[in-house]
Amino acid sequence: MTETTRPIVVGVAEPHGAWGAPDWAAREALRRDLPLRLVHAWEAGLPEETTPAEPEASQAHARHVLRGVRDRLRERYPRLDLTAEQVHRPPVPALIAEAENAELLVVGAQDPSGLGGFLSGSLALATAARIDRPLVLVRGGQSAEDEHLPDADGRPSQRTPLRDVVVAVDIDGSSHEVLQAAFHAAELRRAPLRVVHAWHAPFPHGYDSAAEHRRARERADRELAELLEPWRDRHPAVYVKGELHEGRPAHVLVHATAGAGLVVVGHRTRRAGTGPHTGAVAHALIHHVHGPVVLVPHG
Repeated sequence: MTETTRPIVVGVAEPHGAWGAPDWAAREALRRDLPLRLVHAWEAGLPEETTPAEPEASQAHARHVLRGVRDRLRERYPRLDLTAEQVHRPPVPALIAEAENAELLVVGAQDPSGLGGFLSGSLALATAARIDRPLVLVRGGQSAEDEHLPDADGRPSQRTPLRDVVVAVDIDGSSHEVLQAAFHAAELRRAPLRVVHAWHAPFPHGYDSAAEHRRARERADRELAELLEPWRDRHPAVYVKGELHEGRPAHVLVHATAGAGLVVVGHRTRRAGTGPHTGAVAHALIHHVHGPVVLVPHG
């Protein structure tokens, strides 16, 4: 490693949601030959709400959680370059600060069903809207077997090929960073890459709808092929399949990404009166896709 190597940073949650994200991050760090940094953001309660002993007890508990995850990763991945630190800051500011020097920032879910949302509810969205590094969201309960196709008997396995990487793209020229992240992930995994574009054709009044629909779809298909051509040339080892899915992006992309081992989606960070937002497509994928989701910021 060089001094300028960026680590993968993972935010460590409480025990019931602590394992999925660090375990995924450890495997990804080994794939990329990068160090892994575990961070647990610990925030003491307000003085008027706590007894003097409670902050110390809370900090000791947080330290115990972090050490437990660190020791388990060291046992499972002995080749991993691993460090761990407890940070005395609120979670969102802590993760934003960590992202400045990270290759990837990884956060997890509170429970395997995902019904509780990602770490601390809206923490993932609040963090994604304020950083310029990719953010990976991993639901609780994810395992190494989930990245692989089932075996011939339909059972989970780590000996089968890895599942597809799926990337959602626009064809308006704003997908460079997103495609770069997706091709790199597919190349590392030696996995197929599905590039999906949600396509919707407006029909002007008075036109032959069927003919206009066909021409619009052919145009979208041609534009997607043109978008991917230089990427195919740069990454000849990656099997790439372009897919058009008709409908509103936030609806069709959730279905199009089903069964993927990794979903990559871009988002433009913007600020509105109600706070930071990541966009409808990213929001839908965050809440409805069961596998890991990579949010890639772009201009």
